[in-house]
Amino acid sequence: MEHAIAAPLCTRQLAELGARVIKIERRGSGDFARHYDNRVKGQSSHFVWTNRSKQSLTLNLKHDDAKIILHRLLKSADVLVQNLAPGATRKMGLDFEQLHERYQNLIVCNISGYGSGGPYEKKKAYDLLIQAEAGLLSITGTKNEMAKSAISIADIAAGMQAQTAILAALIQRSKTNAGSNIDISMLEAMVEWMGFPLYYAYDGAEPPPRSGTDHASIYPYGAFSTGDKKIIMIGLQNEREWIAFCEAVLGQKELIDDPRFKQNSLRSENREELKQIVDNSFSTMTAADVATKLYEAQIAFADVNNMKAVWDHPQLKALKRIVEIETPEGPVKSFYPPGNNSDYEPCLSPVPDISEHTTKILTELGFGAEEIKGFYDNEVV
Repeated sequence: MEHAIAAPLCTRQLAELGARVIKIERRGSGDFARHYDNRVKGQSSHFVWTNRSKQSLTLNLKHDDAKIILHRLLKSADVLVQNLAPGATRKMGLDFEQLHERYQNLIVCNISGYGSGGPYEKKKAYDLLIQAEAGLLSITGTKNEMAKSAISIADIAAGMQAQTAILAALIQRSKTNAGSNIDISMLEAMVEWMGFPLYYAYDGAEPPPRSGTDHASIYPYGAFSTGDKKIIMIGLQNEREWIAFCEAVLGQKELIDDPRFKQNSLRSENREELKQIVDNSFSTMTAADVATKLYEAQIAFADVNNMKAVWDHPQLKALKRIVEIETPEGPVKSFYPPGNNSDYEPCLSPVPDISEHTTKILTELGFGAEEIKGFYDNEVV
């Protein structure tokens, strides 16, 4: 029982590992993420991303007869994942405590904004708001202006944590023969990802400053311009790389022992002066020239790719990561999941249309043709 991003991303990943995922959607309109935009052959980019390899069953959860269908599903289900409004499943008799009495083996995973209990339990939560609450906005952006992550990072964090917790619960159930209850909050998931800045600012210390594309405490580590008006990202991690950078890339050995730059903390303190030196050197070279020098010196670097360049990325093509999947509006390009296992291929199947599998699933559950017709006529499904 899912919508938006966090729960759908979790269950999509489980589907790719071989789970049969039945997505219960609102009757009529479906998951509201279907309507965020129309960028993928008239379909939502968010929905296509997070909902391949599932089956769609529509239900009017407020109709009493919907419970008949739900409980037939739950008899054979391993896991129930839900990210409905706080308290919604309890009102419907579908919280873990009530379900555990009937289905001892069922694992229930609840994904919410702020978790179960506490003063924020019923507070509405969206990705940007969790980024703010978890402190991400305070360290992201430039000196004068904060910036959000351009992707749904809090939703993604919660979905990843939920997937891991469900897999662990399945292993635990194999030992205990009993289901369990999982609570995942977007706030906790995002705070977990905030470990570095939280410890950097431990016990009242100054937090890392907002530093744009630069690393907050390592330098040079960030974006630099080249003579042909391109941007290249570089990252130095240690003194060996600093020496190689000065000698082989900048051609300025005297910088190695310059008292302003002799160690990383000094380079970070004097980053404006060092940036000017690097920019002046790079201004005499093309991006290709800089890349060649960095590669030969074994200095980490990267191109700043736009979306088209990622779709066309030579490394992704070489690894054969791009695959075609079906959607209600025709085939689209997609990507294989990143977990490559030598023993099996990921399970990839189409993005479902709204209610595409409703009749099929109801038939499998043992409902007859007349009962199914009644569900449609009475606006249950």
